[in-house]
Amino acid sequence: MAPSTHQPLPTSVSDEKYANVKWEELAFGFVRTDNMYVAKCNHGEDFQEGKIVPFADLQLNPCAAVLQYGQGLYEGLKAYRTEDGRIMLFRPDQNGHRLQAGAKRLYMPYPSVDQFVSAIKQVVLANKKWIPPPGKGTLYIRPILFGSGPILGSFPIPETTFMAFACPVGRYHKDNSGLNLKIEDKFRRAFPSGTGGVKSITNYSPVWIPMAEAKRQGFSDLLFLDAETGKNVEELFAANVFILKGNVVSTPALTGTILPGVTRNCVMELCRDFGYQVEERVLPLEEFLESDEAFCTGTASIVTSIASVTFKDKKTGFKTGEETLAAKLFEMLSDIQTGRVEDTKGWTVEIDRQG
Repeated sequence: MAPSTHQPLPTSVSDEKYANVKWEELAFGFVRTDNMYVAKCNHGEDFQEGKIVPFADLQLNPCAAVLQYGQGLYEGLKAYRTEDGRIMLFRPDQNGHRLQAGAKRLYMPYPSVDQFVSAIKQVVLANKKWIPPPGKGTLYIRPILFGSGPILGSFPIPETTFMAFACPVGRYHKDNSGLNLKIEDKFRRAFPSGTGGVKSITNYSPVWIPMAEAKRQGFSDLLFLDAETGKNVEELFAANVFILKGNVVSTPALTGTILPGVTRNCVMELCRDFGYQVEERVLPLEEFLESDEAFCTGTASIVTSIASVTFKDKKTGFKTGEETLAAKLFEMLSDIQTGRVEDTKGWTVEIDRQG
């Protein structure tokens, strides 16, 4: 996809194209925007086209499946405003496929990938003024699929809701010097035959206790070990992990306990393009600690260096800085996502040529 010849958009916060936001102070957190997308599906039927409605609180039956049994999934992806005025999505079809895989795991109906991508485009355009100026952030889109109908002890779920909202966000990890991780050796994020390989809403709050403790101790995030042996690295709270040793890039294999990240897949492909050997395999903690470089990937994290990890009070450091593979990957991926270089991969989707 060649760069557009459209004139650059003004980046002043006073410009009428933008919401009244202090873009320089933008963090990664909830910001109420104008509109959201909602579609519903009754038992035994397919999802029909939803609609854009004003952003508002939901009316939900207290006996809804999502409240009683945790039947819910979410996704996360971003919209980018380019220097020449385009609005871009990054591989939204992959999020649609992952939502479908999660829905199958949680016994839920789901929208088609085309419906999913259409919903994302609609919610982005309906909140267009909330897309930050180039270089100031992104519009984070949060699709949700959940059992909204009441159920008490028996099937079927009478109603399922698919919706999406969006809010402007800044960098998830603001510390460019690299993350300072704690290796969690008591709590486990995921278990074999569980839901660690899908974005179930039940995956996250069970590890808030160790996460809160790690934050109090000054750590950036947690790195979790496998549930079976407690000897192998799996992933962070909400990001995949990679190591570099020599010319070999390694990441834990997808065995059902690790989320198949969209960014993870892109990073593996880019690493091969850069001439590295890429391996997906069991990654022992001992080997992780002996690596030259470590980094994490995700929609929120993009590509972020890991400066150090601490395991049982022993701290191990890794290479960071502008000369790292992580920095090279971050630059390349960000340039593709924001239209600064030609997208030869077909990863980006332009949704508005008018700026």
